[in-house]
Amino acid sequence: MGRIAVTDGMDDSAVKHLQEMGHEVVLQHYSADELATGALSAFDAVVIRSATKMTAQVINNSSGRNGNLKLIGRAGVGIDNIDLPIATNSKIAVCNTPGASTHAVVELTIGHLLACARHITTGDRTLREGEWAKKQLRGSELSGKRLGLIGFGRIAQGVGQAARSLGMTLHTYDPYLPAEVAADEHCQLHDEIDKVFRLCTHISIHCNLTDETHHLVNAERMKMMPGVGIDDVPCGNHIVNCARGGIVDEVALLEALESGTVTSAALDVFEEEPALDNPILQHRNFHGTPHIGAATIEAQSRIGEEMATLLIDFFNGRKPKSILNPEIF
Repeated sequence: MGRIAVTDGMDDSAVKHLQEMGHEVVLQHYSADELATGALSAFDAVVIRSATKMTAQVINNSSGRNGNLKLIGRAGVGIDNIDLPIATNSKIAVCNTPGASTHAVVELTIGHLLACARHITTGDRTLREGEWAKKQLRGSELSGKRLGLIGFGRIAQGVGQAARSLGMTLHTYDPYLPAEVAADEHCQLHDEIDKVFRLCTHISIHCNLTDETHHLVNAERMKMMPGVGIDDVPCGNHIVNCARGGIVDEVALLEALESGTVTSAALDVFEEEPALDNPILQHRNFHGTPHIGAATIEAQSRIGEEMATLLIDFFNGRKPKSILNPEIF
């Protein structure tokens, strides 16, 4: 049976499931220094979220001649905090739970789109400050507007379905997407990202963070966005990111908010977290949440059970369903 470290928390039912199958589960968060000096070397597997960084140094000091680590489980989707090539070279399986949090992130994204269009956060702030800003906070409807989806995976498709039900027209840029997938979802696929920014009053980010997508949403692209919907309503323009921090240039975004180039923005993810000192938090038209995209009771239960199944399969000699480096198996 395996010895499993869970560094960033896990649903109680999943922990119990693993223990009932005979595995030892240790719930313990480690500092970056502890990880770098081999804190995980005595474990066969580790389950992490975004807070734990599995760098080359951490992996090398936890596997091979230096340790027992054989699997890294990402309880969530993004793996920008895992050095996948080094893990693969070290024969460490890496897997994630790509479908478990989809619905939760879809709902939060739609919530942020609505918050931007209807000034929900701004209204709350001004009300608490003693201002009855009814006339100043006239918003716009999502209906009759173009929504640009940057990336078109499971979450973007779910957001698109919800947005269509609210009367939005869908556009996407995803260089890896078969055209028929976009067509099936009633979404126009573009071959250039700038076309999406020039067309859409509302942009929602749904791609992974890579060297290619770092600061993909920059000052130049923010200036491209129109401020009038296809219904000729002057709705302004709005940017939402519930994907990964670093895809949106936050310095450029704050400047765009201050100049009025961007009407409002909502981020659930930030380049540096926790983002308590980020100056963008002080802007009247900024809407923020502390990386809670997958933070629902239902999603956490699904993530935990999916991860438990992946671990049990691995320790029983079966290839985990969502393994990201199957070549090592």
